[in-house]
Amino acid sequence: MLSEFDLIKEYFQRPQHATRAALGIGDDCALIAPTAGRQIAISSDMLVEGRHFFVGEDPQRLGHKALAVNLSDLAAMGARPVGFTLALALPSAERAWLQGFSQGLFALADAFNIELIGGDTTKGPLNICITVFGDVAPGRALRRSAARAGDDIWISGTLGDARLALAAYREELTLEDATLDAAGIRMHTPVPRVELGMLLAEQGIAHAAIDISDGLIGDLGHILTASQVGATLDVDALPAGDVLATREPALRRAFTAAGGDDYELCFTAPATARAAVLAAAASVATPVTRVGVIDAAPGLRLVDAAGAPLDLQLASFDHFTS
Repeated sequence: MLSEFDLIKEYFQRPQHATRAALGIGDDCALIAPTAGRQIAISSDMLVEGRHFFVGEDPQRLGHKALAVNLSDLAAMGARPVGFTLALALPSAERAWLQGFSQGLFALADAFNIELIGGDTTKGPLNICITVFGDVAPGRALRRSAARAGDDIWISGTLGDARLALAAYREELTLEDATLDAAGIRMHTPVPRVELGMLLAEQGIAHAAIDISDGLIGDLGHILTASQVGATLDVDALPAGDVLATREPALRRAFTAAGGDDYELCFTAPATARAAVLAAAASVATPVTRVGVIDAAPGLRLVDAAGAPLDLQLASFDHFTS
């Protein structure tokens, strides 16, 4: 049987390389050497079995997603990833599960050249908490409170396929196996838009940003509240995922506007920066779509492609009311 420290040594302790940690796993604390002239960005996310993922979820996909959702928070601030910690509660120390989880976790970590620098393990219901560390130039972080009237609203990538897959898993609708697999990729292995977020911040292109985790309407609402502005959103302009794009218009509208689990960026930028936005997105091979405008008048107004108001009763995910 694996002990706590055997588990860490076998599956999570790796040789240090290209890290900004002065001291990593193996002591009571990790030591991070801050980069001169940069601010440290920190974010934590928790994934709980039965709440954020299904019982019996594939461990390799789960390892990827656990880190991806945290990197997405850094992307929304325009921060450069530095390292992360992992707090892991496990019902039992099963080698096959640990092998798959650590493979998925470290494959994504290696893709962004960051390292696990510390954490904790214990026995209990399956619960994964990751804290990520990044850095950003002072005054360059993309904040929710910085949107301005007249800004364009942009979305990276596509929306809705993750919510479509969830609906199929819950038997709210039926998808063929191949179609479900295609949509499920977006739910299980989201791609954090770190490179795009960094460019938008470093080049001073965007004003405000947030990652879309709970659904666009709710997440955009956080920007509007923090910035004390409103918005007009063209629901028919929202970029649907490849699978959702084949479904009926009502479902496309609902799942792109309030689906959740997309982990794309929603950001605002002045109309004069349209060429710069498109150039930055093209340089990191990430599609972006302009979907609305920030208004001085408070409130969120939903319209169709012709600009006519839409009366859609949609709500984003909330951890205590959903």
